[in-house]
Amino acid sequence: MVWSGRGRSPSARTRAGTSFISFPFALLGLFVANPFTVSSPGSLFRAALAAERPLQIAGAINAYAALLAQRAGFRALYLSGAGVANHSYGIPDIGDTTLADVLIDARRITHRVDLPLLVDIDTGWDDPATAVREMAAAGVAAVHIEDQVPAKLCGHLPGKQLVPTAEMVARVKAAVAGKPDRDFVVMARTDAAAVEGVAAAIARAQAYVAAGADMIFAEALHTLDDFKKFTAAIEVPVLANLTEFGRTPFFTLEELRTAGIAMALYPLSASRAAAAASLDVYSALRRDGTQQSVVAKMQTRADLYKTLGYEPPK
Repeated sequence: MVWSGRGRSPSARTRAGTSFISFPFALLGLFVANPFTVSSPGSLFRAALAAERPLQIAGAINAYAALLAQRAGFRALYLSGAGVANHSYGIPDIGDTTLADVLIDARRITHRVDLPLLVDIDTGWDDPATAVREMAAAGVAAVHIEDQVPAKLCGHLPGKQLVPTAEMVARVKAAVAGKPDRDFVVMARTDAAAVEGVAAAIARAQAYVAAGADMIFAEALHTLDDFKKFTAAIEVPVLANLTEFGRTPFFTLEELRTAGIAMALYPLSASRAAAAASLDVYSALRRDGTQQSVVAKMQTRADLYKTLGYEPPK
């Protein structure tokens, strides 16, 4: 993959000989039997799920992180609401970011990387149908919507408040109504396990599936037995969130597989590592007045260009 867009704006640049103006998202070259038909983002996400169980989904906070995840071999990507809030706006994830804020980062990723993208749409910003339509238009493959109140918290923090099941069912139905095609994925996230218990969370998830949710995001479960209870009771694929410093242990893929989990999400693993490394570099620069002690830890210019698919002039 060679980048050939020097001197033009991102929306007009070309890659693999095709303009991003003609295609609003990066699905170029991913053709099915009919050479004139491009697979939809949702169908690509479902194909990845069929090809890999559990499907490892890598969090990517921007387009370059997405390129790195693609280079590492991941089949699907994730844009976290916390990632947008923390890294793009420098604020905590407490429901202050908007649909427009998240769309900026989502578009940047889908315009550059072919992998299907799952996006966190929080509680739907009071209009889940519009949120889904806008995400689909940006080339997103899947979204998840949650059952917290709009002034939400990170799913692994105490003090979460939930809306009634009926209100979340209405959110799910509205989100499903905004789907552009049957393959686009609306995933319902329930935070109820930490608030109401696992049995109540399962009951909520069943109601969300009945309302049309394609998949379930079971947040902040503590044990493999909890996940087994979920997958035994839910007829659609279930996602496990393996975020660091949270309530869910670092289960292996094999452990999750035996529990019936379909997707393993690593929402901010790489960005947390990058943030820690960045602070080390900043500290060394201030302490030493030079980067000599940390330059060996840095990505080289040659490796950067390899990731970008760029061949500089010689």
